[in-house]
Amino acid sequence: MTPLDVAFLAVTAFLAWQAAVLAVNVLAFPVLGAQRTAEHGTRARPRVSLLVPARDEGETLPRTLPTWVAQAADELIVLDDASTDATPRILAAAPGVRVVNGAPLPPGWSGKNWACHQLAAAARGEVLVFTDADVAWAPGALDRVVDEMLATGAGLLTAWPRQECRTLGERLIVPLVDLLLLANLPHPLVRRLPFASLAGANGQLMAWRREAYDRVGGHAALPREVLEDVRLAQRAKRMGVPLTLRLGGPWLRTRMYRGWPAVVDGFGKNVLAAAGGSRAFLFAVWVANLAAYALPWGLAWFEPRWWAAAFAGVALRAVANAKCGRPVWEAALQPLGPIALGAIVARGLRGGRGYAWKGRRYA
Repeated sequence: MTPLDVAFLAVTAFLAWQAAVLAVNVLAFPVLGAQRTAEHGTRARPRVSLLVPARDEGETLPRTLPTWVAQAADELIVLDDASTDATPRILAAAPGVRVVNGAPLPPGWSGKNWACHQLAAAARGEVLVFTDADVAWAPGALDRVVDEMLATGAGLLTAWPRQECRTLGERLIVPLVDLLLLANLPHPLVRRLPFASLAGANGQLMAWRREAYDRVGGHAALPREVLEDVRLAQRAKRMGVPLTLRLGGPWLRTRMYRGWPAVVDGFGKNVLAAAGGSRAFLFAVWVANLAAYALPWGLAWFEPRWWAAAFAGVALRAVANAKCGRPVWEAALQPLGPIALGAIVARGLRGGRGYAWKGRRYA
C-alpha cells in the first residue's frame, strides 16, 4: 500500500465519520421554536433578565438594540464596558433599558467574563439570558427560549444564531462554525451521555436558570477563559446541569465579524484555546482539514478516485448550510476554507496564549 493509498483511506474515513454525524444532526438537531410550547400547566413564567455586554458597539447597536427592547423580558440590562464611541449615547436614549457602567477590569479577568459577571450580579431574574451586542432577535424569540427551557428542563440553553456574511472572507470561514458543530457533535448523545466532551455552547446566546448559573460558579469560575462558553457548558455538564442545544433558525441573526481582518483577529484569539492549548493538536487539526477538503481537488486531476472525496466535502458543506438556513451555493467555497483557515491558525500559533481584543491585551 502506497502513502497515497493510506491518505485516501484516511480522508475517506474522516469524511464518512463527518457525513454520519451530519446525517444524524440533520434529523435530530432541533431549531429554536420549531415546535412552540404554548402553556406549561399552571406554572408561572419565571422572571427573565436579558443581559448584554457592550464595548464600542456604536456601529451595531442601532440594528440590534431595538430587537432586544421588543422582547418580553422583565428587565433588559446592558453593561457599557468603558466604551469610547457612541455606545453610551445610544444606550442613554433607548427606552426600557437599564444601563450599568462597567467597573474597571481587574487582573486575571477577560473583558467579556468580567462584564457578564457584573450583569449577573445586577440582574434580578430567575432566568439569565446572556446575548452578544451583535445579535438581532426576531419578535417573540425570547418567549421561545423560555418556552424551550421549561419544556426541556434545561439549566442551560444555548443557541447558534444564523450568521450573516457579506464579504468573501466571512463566507470562507464563518459558516465553518456550523459544519464544525453539525458534523462533529451528535446531538442525541448530548443529553443521553454524561461526558463533558459531549457538550457545546455559544456565547452569543446562553440562557441559564439562576440556580444552575450559581451552582457552576458563573463566569467567576473561569475568569480569564477565552473560550468561556464551551468551558462553562462542559463544567455544567460535569455537575449534572441539564443542557439544551438549539440552532437559532429565523429567530436569531448576527454578523459576527466585518471583513477578513476582523475574521482573522476574532477567530485567531481563541483558536488555540479551542485546541486545548496544544499547538501540535491545532496544527494537526488544520492539516486534517486541508487533507480532507482541499487536497482531493488537486489530486483528483491525477487519480480519478479522489473526485468522490472532493465532491463529498462540498456536499457536506451544502447540507450543513441548508440545515442552518444559509445559501447552499456557498458550499462551492468549501475547498478554499481550510486554505484560508491557515491565516487564523498562524495567528493563533504566533500569539500563543495571549491576545488583543477590543483595545485590551490579555496575557
